[in-house]
Amino acid sequence: MGIHLPRWVWIGAGLLACASGMVNVVGYLGFEHQAVTHLTGTTTLLGGAVARGDLRAAGHLAGVALAFMLGAAVSGMIIQDSTLRLGRRYGVALVLESLLLFAAIPMFLRHQIAGALLAAMACGLQNAMATTFSGAAIRTSHLSGMFTDLGIGMGHALRGMPLQKRRLLLCALIIGGFFCGAVLGALLFARLGYVALAVPAAATGLTGLSYAAWRQLQLRRDARGG
Repeated sequence: MGIHLPRWVWIGAGLLACASGMVNVVGYLGFEHQAVTHLTGTTTLLGGAVARGDLRAAGHLAGVALAFMLGAAVSGMIIQDSTLRLGRRYGVALVLESLLLFAAIPMFLRHQIAGALLAAMACGLQNAMATTFSGAAIRTSHLSGMFTDLGIGMGHALRGMPLQKRRLLLCALIIGGFFCGAVLGALLFARLGYVALAVPAAATGLTGLSYAAWRQLQLRRDARGG
């Protein structure tokens, strides 16, 4: 399946993956060594907690999973579409993500589960916002699918089959962005602690506000032209 993505999707996917990497590494390093941007590990830990009868841990883990899903639901309510295209309410979604991350900081500083819940909700919102374009799945908060697609591409190459180069480049971009975000987030966490979350929060907020302002200018120009 070939994909043709406009430049803004490539840039957005890389930046959002970087933000997710930062959020995930801060959650992992600081909150009970638990990642907050993907649910495979969370569900696995939840199963282990249930098996050993650790109700406190089970409640926390189930809460993170539900918060992520709630964020995705909010994104669906705001954007109301499964196809990425300019004109949808991405500015609103990005600003809301920013507010959730900022709100998570004081909760994390107090060692409250609400910090992880807010961060997970922000990541669920972001991941749902960047779901599909031209039938190609775009996931910015976890990498299993990206690594899987790269592996499939390697298998095709070894068999001499044609490669979906754009798809593979997109996977590499998201993986690289997430990795760079994780490195940057870890470095910032070592110096700033949970305040490191202010960086992805500010980045998503400024992007959302800039996008909203740009959209208003476009709408005014279109109205004048009409």
